[in-house]
Amino acid sequence: MSYLMSALLGLVQGIAEFLPISSSGHLSIIQNLFHVNTGMEGHLFFDVLLHFGTLISIFAVYWQEIIDMIYEFFRAIGELGSRRPSRRIPPARRLVFLIIVGTLPLIVILPFKARLEELYYNTAFIGVALIFTGILLYLADRTGKGRKTERSTLVVDAVLVGLAQAVAVIPGLSRSGSTIAMGRFCGLDRRFAVRFSFLLSLPAVLGANIISLKDAVDAGIDTSYIPVYLVGVLVAAVSGYFAIRLVEHLADRGKFGGFAYYCWAVGAITLAFSLIF
Repeated sequence: MSYLMSALLGLVQGIAEFLPISSSGHLSIIQNLFHVNTGMEGHLFFDVLLHFGTLISIFAVYWQEIIDMIYEFFRAIGELGSRRPSRRIPPARRLVFLIIVGTLPLIVILPFKARLEELYYNTAFIGVALIFTGILLYLADRTGKGRKTERSTLVVDAVLVGLAQAVAVIPGLSRSGSTIAMGRFCGLDRRFAVRFSFLLSLPAVLGANIISLKDAVDAGIDTSYIPVYLVGVLVAAVSGYFAIRLVEHLADRGKFGGFAYYCWAVGAITLAFSLIF
């Protein structure tokens, strides 16, 4: 893999991870189109590093909220130990609770993780999944204005958004698109649906990457490629930061419909390409 290809894949990861167009789908299309062959363990390690790059993006945008949540998490534990719980639950503490609840559905998908990852190389399936992502975005864009924030979002809402995140493990389904769409269906405020989606990804992506990193290390890592991989990580982090800001801007304006048409177009082209060639 060249530095240029690493940068290209990092750019795709950073943009497609947060724009609701499926990073896994686009990475699969590019790697199959350009016949990028890093080896199974090489692909796994590089994929882990790219996801760490996008985690940096989330921390850069939401660092204040993350600090508040960490503080409230340990404060809540301290209050439980002293048996003097707060009468008024701060918004940051409630958000921590919603994220924990929303992360639990991932447990259901773990037994199927290995088989689902095999679909990464099935471009026909990727095309269909992208078309389905477009349908979700189209419907979500036509959902009425939601008003729920961390103060009023219900437990069942967090579970449903978490289920959408779990299903989006399937390659070609956009994680951000699925979770933001489900949040809109549940009546979440547009800006909060975006923020909750990205913050919800933190424990999921971090946990999955730790597991994948162990698998990659066990399989063996060619350290000579690390400088090449780090270029991709840097590009993913920078492009991811601007992608998050763009999604927030579009959410405020209620303009996600364009992403639906984009996913339909890319999905249809990918499906046709896979059937012809």
